[in-house]
Amino acid sequence: MAFNYDNYLRLEKMPTLWCWGCGDGVILKAFIRAVDKLGWSKDDVCVVSGIGCSGRFSSYVDFNTIHTTHGRTVAFATGVKLANPDKHVICVGGDGDALAIGGNHTIHGCRRNIDINFIVINNFIYGLTNSQTSPTTPQGMWTVSQKAGNIDPTFDACELAIAAGATFVAREKVTEPRKLEKVFIEGFKHRGFSFFDILSNCHINLGRKNKMQSAMENLNWIDAITAPKKKYDEMTPDEQLNLFPTGILKQDTEAREYCDMYEDIKAAQQGKRGLVTQDDFKKKI
Repeated sequence: MAFNYDNYLRLEKMPTLWCWGCGDGVILKAFIRAVDKLGWSKDDVCVVSGIGCSGRFSSYVDFNTIHTTHGRTVAFATGVKLANPDKHVICVGGDGDALAIGGNHTIHGCRRNIDINFIVINNFIYGLTNSQTSPTTPQGMWTVSQKAGNIDPTFDACELAIAAGATFVAREKVTEPRKLEKVFIEGFKHRGFSFFDILSNCHINLGRKNKMQSAMENLNWIDAITAPKKKYDEMTPDEQLNLFPTGILKQDTEAREYCDMYEDIKAAQQGKRGLVTQDDFKKKI
């Protein structure tokens, strides 16, 4: 029997405004299937999105939702999580939203290890605002802001998240929807900051302007620049060049979570012990 998505969608918002063939819909469906398999109540989930094509994500799902300002998803989600530590908080942002204007918030969400799930829909371009260079646009590609070809070095979003302290980091692509679903399930179960770099197609504003005329050509390109982590690790450095490993890239279950540390501070204050000291944290770590 086919999976029924209707219970998780705001049907009055259907059909979506995403372009035909856009990978955002694949990500949305994988996210819904993951939530369903985890058995989460819709009342216990909050989805926070920003600006851009990915910003529409929160409009389409029937959960508690916040559609906030550009680059501020993690900041808003941090407040939601601290006020409601027993709820499941999911951020959704694009590569520009998460890594450019929102880059500092992303870094500090990782650093704090707060129990938030951040889905970054990485289509290598500012899609909604018509093709400006983003932090992940490959060098040499045409963009409306660098028509001679992008000269900016690009971010590896997962390496950035790992270096900043995220305790769960994974990368997947929309051509592998079942793997994407499994990665979401593992990340959603993780207690700490979970970062997902999801490679998706924007064949309208990246592909067509870079000799990929159809959605399939754009998707084939994504397949060509990725390799499963196990296979990637077996490659030589020369073979790894210009490839992104997919799968779970980091999973640390030992680091303490931010809301738990916040509860320690509250308990200490209520017990009139004064501020929690560095030694107090070292004892717990």
